[in-house]
Amino acid sequence: MSETKLFIVPTPIGNLDDMTLRAIKVLNTVDVILAEDTRTSGKLLKHFEIPTPMQSHHMHNEHKVVSNLVKRLLGGEIMALITDAGTPAISDPGFLLTRACVENNIKIECLPGATAFVPALVNSGLPNDKFVFEGFLPPKKGRQTRLKFLAEETRTIIFYESPHKLVKTLTHFIEYFGEDRKISASRELTKLYEETLRGTVKEILTHFETKPPKGEFVLVVEGKK
Repeated sequence: MSETKLFIVPTPIGNLDDMTLRAIKVLNTVDVILAEDTRTSGKLLKHFEIPTPMQSHHMHNEHKVVSNLVKRLLGGEIMALITDAGTPAISDPGFLLTRACVENNIKIECLPGATAFVPALVNSGLPNDKFVFEGFLPPKKGRQTRLKFLAEETRTIIFYESPHKLVKTLTHFIEYFGEDRKISASRELTKLYEETLRGTVKEILTHFETKPPKGEFVLVVEGKK
């Protein structure tokens, strides 16, 4: 399996048919799989009949375990890092371990694969030749500062948002970006109830004020003209 010690392996964001043959091969041949939630990933591994043992690696323990993982990698173990859905380190754990591997000259290989913001961006109908990925906005401190800064951004802007914060975030978009700014809201991507709504921020807010949002959202916002 070459000299690679750490494989970053994307997993499906919903539809299991999006799992790549290469991802299955890698997960079958590494010594251990680092998983954000072993219960969630356990279902994925069971579906593809992957017997490789798992170890928990999530945002609450990654600071503590990184040094030990680096020692094990330097000692010869080969590992794969996965998250609950999508590509590790994209609004998910993974950056700290990747950085530590780079600092210790441990070879890393990142497989291409599923990530939520790419299909949402392409599907939005908004310019995608240049864009900014923001992920989740700060929950409280720093949120207003970030929105003020982004109000001047001319490139298309991509956000992730949870259903219980969606209406609040859309209200903030109106406050800082204006109610006529174009937006695309995609939810449940690749799943049975996948849906994309397009319109102005005001129109999308009005829709979700009367129809409570469900599922995780990718918001694609037009840049300032």
